[in-house]
Amino acid sequence: MESPPDHTPDHTDVATHLAEVKASMDAACKTAGRKPEQVTLVAVSKTHGADRVRAALLAGHRVFGENRVQEAEDKWPALRREFPDLTLHLIGPLQTNKVKHAVATFDVIETVDREKLARALVREFAAQDKHLPVFIQINTGEEEQKAGVTPADADAFIALCRDELGLDVWGLMCIPPVGEEPAMHFALLGKIAARNGLAGLSMGMSSDYQTAIDLGATHVRVGTAIFGARAVL
Repeated sequence: MESPPDHTPDHTDVATHLAEVKASMDAACKTAGRKPEQVTLVAVSKTHGADRVRAALLAGHRVFGENRVQEAEDKWPALRREFPDLTLHLIGPLQTNKVKHAVATFDVIETVDREKLARALVREFAAQDKHLPVFIQINTGEEEQKAGVTPADADAFIALCRDELGLDVWGLMCIPPVGEEPAMHFALLGKIAARNGLAGLSMGMSSDYQTAIDLGATHVRVGTAIFGARAVL
């Protein structure tokens, strides 16, 4: 029986697609009147194997994103030994019972979205003698099934995390609703960040990162455009 066709790019293609995305980002920055170094590419490697990630690392990229703590625990320790200067962002939901593992594995937590999680992170940072930077996830579309603080509750939650709990809040992140114009959600995220004095904006994915850059993104999370279609878990 023949094996099913592999629609994911080979290692050379990963490096090629990575270069294409970076060139596109540079062009978007030029159009927006921004400097390329103002925007960090978080290469989203969820469901892709270590060999594929290594292709991006060998091409010089160092900032990556994963959705699941367990997958990251399995994949990244060996890669980190080989490339100790990499930075790994958690960009998926974080359950409080996974906080210990997340703090041990990741360098940045992008999905702080509730007080219980924020307090659990504070305790675990103390336990592991770490103080990781975080982003606060805003549910800009107010979707019931999606994680994130509502825009109405954002200011109070930001104040809690930053002022009361002492978290190192770099900025905000969002995932716009599927099928809606992302620009309005990116603009809303920018307004919330600005009025709270936050510089970081993690927004924009493979289909809309140019728009996000135009609206002030400091981090864009791009996976499919680099690694190809995600494997089905």
